[in-house]
Amino acid sequence: MKFAVIENEFGDVGIDENILSENVGEEVIEVLNGCICCTVRGDLVKALKSLYAKIEQFDGVIIETTGLADPAPVVQTFFVDDDVRSKFKLDSVITVVDAHHIQARLREEKPEGVENEAVEQVVFADKIILNKTDLVTEEEKLSEIEKDLKKINPNVMIHRSQFSKVSPKDLLNIGSFDLKRVLDFEPEFLEDLDQEHEHDTSIVSVSMKLDGEMNQEMLMRWMQRLVMEDGANLYRYKGVIAVKGKKEKFVFQGVGMLLSGDFQGEWKFDEARQSRFVFIGKNLDKKFLTEAFESCLVTRDLRFKVGDTVEANVGGFEKGTVIALWDDGNAYRIRLRKTKTEIWAPVDIDVYVRKPLMA
Repeated sequence: MKFAVIENEFGDVGIDENILSENVGEEVIEVLNGCICCTVRGDLVKALKSLYAKIEQFDGVIIETTGLADPAPVVQTFFVDDDVRSKFKLDSVITVVDAHHIQARLREEKPEGVENEAVEQVVFADKIILNKTDLVTEEEKLSEIEKDLKKINPNVMIHRSQFSKVSPKDLLNIGSFDLKRVLDFEPEFLEDLDQEHEHDTSIVSVSMKLDGEMNQEMLMRWMQRLVMEDGANLYRYKGVIAVKGKKEKFVFQGVGMLLSGDFQGEWKFDEARQSRFVFIGKNLDKKFLTEAFESCLVTRDLRFKVGDTVEANVGGFEKGTVIALWDDGNAYRIRLRKTKTEIWAPVDIDVYVRKPLMA
């Protein structure tokens, strides 16, 4: 089966299309710079109608909303817009829940008049994917989490998973959406169409894209320090990075203090090597994040060339010869003179590699 994907980013820089388009043949449409349930809701309708013109190319449409979306207006779209209702049938609402963080998100107090999006997403779910169960190893704790979810949505089906590994047959064409269930807990669901979804204004999105290549060591050290110091305020972050000296794209993502990343797929020959990121969180410092990201760019030529004699820091400084530049993401590859061992100097600063103090 083939699917078109409508992917919603809260910020104005798209990430997922840059990854998905490398690996799948489906049509991917990004709806950017707003929450699909409110500020760009009209774009959802336009996207659905435009996709219908290509209906012979796929079997269905998957809508991935931002984690800050209220599902209600998205679901309403399939019943209150005549064109959409006549062309599409809503199969199911599926919510992915982070087992490691969900209880804190459900308990989070919001300003008056602001909805807790995590609660709303659980309420509307026909099926919950309880993901990252490998991070909650006690069965008693997992059962407690499931009870908390069932208190909010007693009839929801819960499927445990790790690394979001779920069989497609458990997610697609399951016919689990029931409008009557929604009307039972929200009788005015199809009448209250103009109600605004008010976001917590302390939650912001910071995004950026830069032409050029990054020093991987500098980027990862900054990221690791960031999540250690401010992880509690980082709800979601992800990026695609062009690393100097690597043919592959470096893809990272994280929630809170849990950061992961690896290399996925090579840059195309005619593709601009562009780095981009999106951070969503509470009271984020946009100036700090963008300036720190920019500082990881490789903006100057290396000080040494192949064949130069240098001193490399291997616990103490030893003389060696530069044998390669930008080798596997590192500024230098150096062969030590005494042992003939080959080592990397990841960043072109004196802490790692310097001009010999004596000839």
